[in-house]
Amino acid sequence: MFFYLTKKIAIPDKVKLKCISWNKEQGFIACGGEGGLLKVLKLETQTDDTKWRGLAAPSNLSMNQNLEGHSGSVQVVTWNEQYQKLTTSDENGLIIVWMFYKGTWIEEMINNRNKSVVRSMSWNADGQKICIVYEDGAVIVGSVDGNRIWGKELKGIQLCHVSWSADSKVLLFGMANGEIHIYDNFGNFVIKMKLSCLVNVTGAISIAGIHWYHGSEGYVEPDCPCLAVCFDNGRCQIMRHENDQNPVLIDTDMYVVAIQWNHMGSVLAVAGFQKAATQDKDGNIVRFYTPFGEFVLVLCNSIGTPLDPKYVDIVPLFVAMTKTHVIAASKEAFYTWQYHVAKKLTAVEINQITRSRKEGRERIYHVDDTPSGSMDGVLDYSKAIQGTRDPICAITASDKILIVGRESGTIQRYSLPNVGLIQKYSLNYRAYQLSLNCNSSRLAIIDSSGVLTFFDLDARVTDSTGQQVVGELLKLERKDVWDMKWAKDNPDLFAMMERTRMYVFRNLDPEEPIQTSGYICNFEDLEIKSILLDEILKDPEHPVKDYLVNFEIRSLRDSRALIEKVGIEDASQFIQDNPHPRLWRLLAEAALQKLDLHTAEQAFVHCRDYQGIKFVKRLGKLLSESMKQTEVVGYFGRFEEAEKMYLEMDRRDLAIALRLKLGDWFRVLQLLKTGSGEADDSLLEQANNATGDYFADRQKWLNAVQYYVQGRNQERLAECYYMLEDYEGLENLAISLPENHKLLPEIAQMFVRVGMCEQAVTAFLKCGQPKAAVDTCVHLNQWNKAVELAKNHSMKEIGSLLARYASHLLEKNKTLEAIELYRKANYFLDAAKLMFKIADEEAKKGTKPLRVKKLYVLSALLIEQYHEQMKNAQRGKARGKNSEATSALAGFLEEEVLSTTDRFIDNAWRGAEAYHFFILAQRQLYEGYVDTALKTAFHLKDYEDIIPAVEIYSLLALCACASRAFGTCSKAFLKLTSLETLSSEQKQQYEDLALEIFTKYTSTDNRKSELYDSLMEGGEGKLPTCVATGSPITEDQFWMCGVCKHCVLAQAISHYSFCPLCHSPVG
Repeated sequence: MFFYLTKKIAIPDKVKLKCISWNKEQGFIACGGEGGLLKVLKLETQTDDTKWRGLAAPSNLSMNQNLEGHSGSVQVVTWNEQYQKLTTSDENGLIIVWMFYKGTWIEEMINNRNKSVVRSMSWNADGQKICIVYEDGAVIVGSVDGNRIWGKELKGIQLCHVSWSADSKVLLFGMANGEIHIYDNFGNFVIKMKLSCLVNVTGAISIAGIHWYHGSEGYVEPDCPCLAVCFDNGRCQIMRHENDQNPVLIDTDMYVVAIQWNHMGSVLAVAGFQKAATQDKDGNIVRFYTPFGEFVLVLCNSIGTPLDPKYVDIVPLFVAMTKTHVIAASKEAFYTWQYHVAKKLTAVEINQITRSRKEGRERIYHVDDTPSGSMDGVLDYSKAIQGTRDPICAITASDKILIVGRESGTIQRYSLPNVGLIQKYSLNYRAYQLSLNCNSSRLAIIDSSGVLTFFDLDARVTDSTGQQVVGELLKLERKDVWDMKWAKDNPDLFAMMERTRMYVFRNLDPEEPIQTSGYICNFEDLEIKSILLDEILKDPEHPVKDYLVNFEIRSLRDSRALIEKVGIEDASQFIQDNPHPRLWRLLAEAALQKLDLHTAEQAFVHCRDYQGIKFVKRLGKLLSESMKQTEVVGYFGRFEEAEKMYLEMDRRDLAIALRLKLGDWFRVLQLLKTGSGEADDSLLEQANNATGDYFADRQKWLNAVQYYVQGRNQERLAECYYMLEDYEGLENLAISLPENHKLLPEIAQMFVRVGMCEQAVTAFLKCGQPKAAVDTCVHLNQWNKAVELAKNHSMKEIGSLLARYASHLLEKNKTLEAIELYRKANYFLDAAKLMFKIADEEAKKGTKPLRVKKLYVLSALLIEQYHEQMKNAQRGKARGKNSEATSALAGFLEEEVLSTTDRFIDNAWRGAEAYHFFILAQRQLYEGYVDTALKTAFHLKDYEDIIPAVEIYSLLALCACASRAFGTCSKAFLKLTSLETLSSEQKQQYEDLALEIFTKYTSTDNRKSELYDSLMEGGEGKLPTCVATGSPITEDQFWMCGVCKHCVLAQAISHYSFCPLCHSPVG
């Protein structure tokens, strides 16, 4: 941003102005002064004409109206931009509200309190309310239509300033003694504002301005400071809100008169004056400040991509950059960073480089130090906080030297890359901007007043005392300069901006100026590239290419004119007298146009263009003049014309080659298809694939598919189908591919990512990867398919796979499905374990006994299948070596080893037996076979670990009582009353029942035998039991089940078709 004087507006009769205010929305300027002077002015707005782009608009006044109504000096003027009203007040306390009507300003309302003088007025952000403060402490808040909302008398307080918050909920009142009080929007006192900027300040002070940015244009950053308070002594603080305890503090170093935010709250202007020691009168100053205080250096490439960020603990007020170093300086110290650009590193390596601080890459030097250049600097940020009496005001650097300017006018010269103080120069002014030419021999200096001077760093001259000194101030001086740039390829050439004119100097002699206000960003090859930055910042999200402007300097323009109007010979002589690579290149191009190959070659040699020389040599070998002309046309980038000439010469191959070099595959396709001859199939495929790549890069997948199909590019075709979610097309592509094609695994992975298990498995199997197919099924929870594949391909890891599937099913409480999984996979032992677990859980729940018996039978049958599996496995191992008996014995021995941890294998049928006899005894009892029921119930004594004892002995007591075996019944009652699992109430009930029975009957059995004694005692010597009747088997003739190995009396088995216990057919 730069500013300069563009127009002076004379005030009649030299009346002194007292106040001024600018309506930024409509462009009106109101100014008030002595004798009731009140004027409203309006400057012509900038036109959209490209002639004035980036320049100040013609500054003619479109309005200059005197408003009459005040008799005393007008002291306060303020705008209501939302309702287009102007409010003014004079020294007599008269307040007038003006409105714009039919192109002129007229009175709308008048008010006079007749007690005191108005010191400040402020409209709120939406223009609905105005707050007026009087010198005697009176405060009035009114509405836009003139109604009074509330008023308040602040006794003993002299007011001078007022400001609304952006949300209109807070009012700030500035006092004559420098205090600021915070009130709410109803006039209630809240608190005094903490003024951190006045710490250690003594003496009388007054408030120069309070301005609270209203936020209507948004904020530069979240939580951005927006409340500015400034005092006449130059101290200023910028706050995020009225109670901000950590404001940004600024010392403007001048006597402040007024402050103002710009329209978007990004820049604060502070106006005032500064007493100059060498001048008779004060110098008026306007300074601009940003509201921030956080800093970071980020190294970016030419397109703005960050490459190597570096956080620094100094305030980088000044920054310079060379090919190897970044230099940042605060007022007290400067920091050097030898940056590293990782061109071929991965993102992880770049991140590691960013985090590490290499020894010697970063150093800090205090401006008062005298480094010797022997790597004596260290990364010690404490130097950045050490004070200095002569702060840094500007820096610049080249690959050889670093220049640091100080506020006293001293210029310090350091060597690079090893920083050492070489020389000090003394100037009579403070530098604002420094710049070195391309060979570091001259230094351009723009001071704080906009004066440009030049200093020869290496010249040796004799000073006024007769001593020889290094460095000479050159005699060129220009005023109102705000930017300059040295040419990168000529140490005597530079461009500078003076107001809205650009001057180019050669050896300190200026060329004619160019009207522009662009910022110079590059000066090279006799061309100046400038950018209309102010225009871009009006709409930074939508920059226009026209805002980047190129200018040719006079020598380039003159050479071009000589070539066009005079001829190559005279132009060649002129360029020899004023040599420059760009001029020689211009001559070479002109000579090529005329096919003057000798001159063109000489010119290319002078500008060291090896490619140009090779091109001229190649042209010399061509016999046809038309072919030479066509090649030249192509060299200058007129490709359409060159192609047309090739086709006219019937050289379609050369036209295709031209388009191939340009990468214009669309045109290559057109040429291949429209030609009369046979097209090269490989070239046609290449063109189709390249066109497909063009569309794919722009995510136009449907268009890309058409070209990839013609180009037979199966890899990219698969990608397009995937991006289009055309899984049918992807499946068809996989089917069309031959077995073991390298693309099949990638297609399979695409199916996996979208959960299409069947298609993924097919693709994996087609490329010979069954393991990946199984993993896919597991990943997608298709366990049945996974187990089936593992079995079909005899995979060793089927056990772990089954375990994972079973755990998956068990997590979802699908235990029966897990059992079925193990059973189908012939993992009978694992299936039996789960079935036993279910049977135990059902038994504990008190489920129907028949269901529990069935579960135990199923468990036992699985164990029997496991036994058979082990025998068969051992039989297979021992085949041909030992007898069948030996192999069976080996099987049993292995089972014994396995069953040490699973003892239920040996007693697989115990649970089934227990619930079989439990059900049988009750059936016999209900059918009236009480003696048989008692015999069966006796067997239940051996199964107390399976059936609860209370149920066993309750059934036994019932059967004994029914059979009149009261002795047995008494023993059963004694057992029941001694059970620890019963509560005292339950035991009492059994005792009461026993008392009722045995008061009627004696506790002796009516009939007794050794059989009963053996049944009661149990033990190892028990006889086998008939599972059909529950009676002991004492005969030699009986039937044994081939599955469960349980016996049935011979006369009883004839009534059964299935085993009473395991329900297997009777063979």
